[in-house]
Amino acid sequence: MKDFSYISHLECPKCGETYEENKVQQLCKCGSPLLARYDLEKVKANVTKEEISKRRNSLWRYHELLPVHSKENVVTLGEGMTPFEKFHRLGAKYGINNLYIKDEGIIPTGSFKTRGASVGISKAKELGVKQLAMPTNGNAGAAWALYASKAGIKATIVMPLDAPQITRKEVFVAGGDLHLINGLISDAGKVVASLVQNQGVYDASTLKEPYRIEGKKTMGYEIVEQFRWKVPDVILYPTGGGVGIIGIYKAILEMQELGWIEKGKFPRLVAVQAEGCAPIVDAWKKGEKESKFFENSTTCAFGINVPKALGDFLVLEGVYATEGCAIAISEEDLLAAQKQVASLEGNFICPEGAATFAAARILREQGWIKEDEHVVCLNTGLGLKYPETVEIEGVQTLQPGQELYVKN
Repeated sequence: MKDFSYISHLECPKCGETYEENKVQQLCKCGSPLLARYDLEKVKANVTKEEISKRRNSLWRYHELLPVHSKENVVTLGEGMTPFEKFHRLGAKYGINNLYIKDEGIIPTGSFKTRGASVGISKAKELGVKQLAMPTNGNAGAAWALYASKAGIKATIVMPLDAPQITRKEVFVAGGDLHLINGLISDAGKVVASLVQNQGVYDASTLKEPYRIEGKKTMGYEIVEQFRWKVPDVILYPTGGGVGIIGIYKAILEMQELGWIEKGKFPRLVAVQAEGCAPIVDAWKKGEKESKFFENSTTCAFGINVPKALGDFLVLEGVYATEGCAIAISEEDLLAAQKQVASLEGNFICPEGAATFAAARILREQGWIKEDEHVVCLNTGLGLKYPETVEIEGVQTLQPGQELYVKN
């Protein structure tokens, strides 16, 4: 009988120490995040990419490469296989003949954080976790609170006071234990760290548990499968904590080992940040392996307002290894791109996702992206969750019975 999962152990990417995956594990003793490893030879012997393609449109179609042993422990709202569409009009405007969107806004909870929540909560349930805590800029906390409610796990969520309103409402309506802090996500992280240390609560902070990344890596599997098991030339990703870009790189490496894609063929990974919070960009420009804390960070793309990511060294490793790059986008450019995507292609995307399109335009103008390359921009959330990013101007108020004249 085939196994539901072929996870074998957890491994530290810094010191190489290994840990059992069937017990609660947080960080390595050296302080690094842990990565899930699988018996890829067994996966290769028991499942094919053709078989996967016939399965239900859910991220759990890749369950052999996810960490949950028992199907009964899977907590799902039907997430995965999000829209993957070619942008003809915007591509023509940018001079990119093959420009695509991977739209993570069309998913339960309205953001890509759903993927990490589904897999992370499922594994927490399997491990017997009853209570968790996490800091968040909004969307992750909303997703984890909603999935935790489905799993019967208590979730304590701490987010900045100016996080998007809808995300705090999602936590509240899910019955989560919501707390607001007058500061940044780094300040929220200190509160959660104290709670974890003093009360022994499960720490669901970014990369402090090993399984959020496993949910995020399914974006990499889906992009390749939706490309008919081929690798695009460039993938642009809005980078805050950076779990998505780490996960996509991990997925590419796993698919190469499985023989599902050509070995040695990588998409160039682009870490896209806002000019008001660009620690990864600063580190990449200097050729450094880790970033420094970005002081006084601010951006309307709230999800990428992360002054110092725990997994920054893994993000930079993925960028360097794929001959990618890191780029910072101005508030003006990302908001202009948000409007362009909606007015030309009909997708109301989040400001973080808009930053990737602004980056694609700039990199094409610089010649870093070539005209005929296949370019994928990740939109990580629904624009409707960020109504404050759009200001309505010049709208006429009509009186009852007043005739309307429109310009042709």
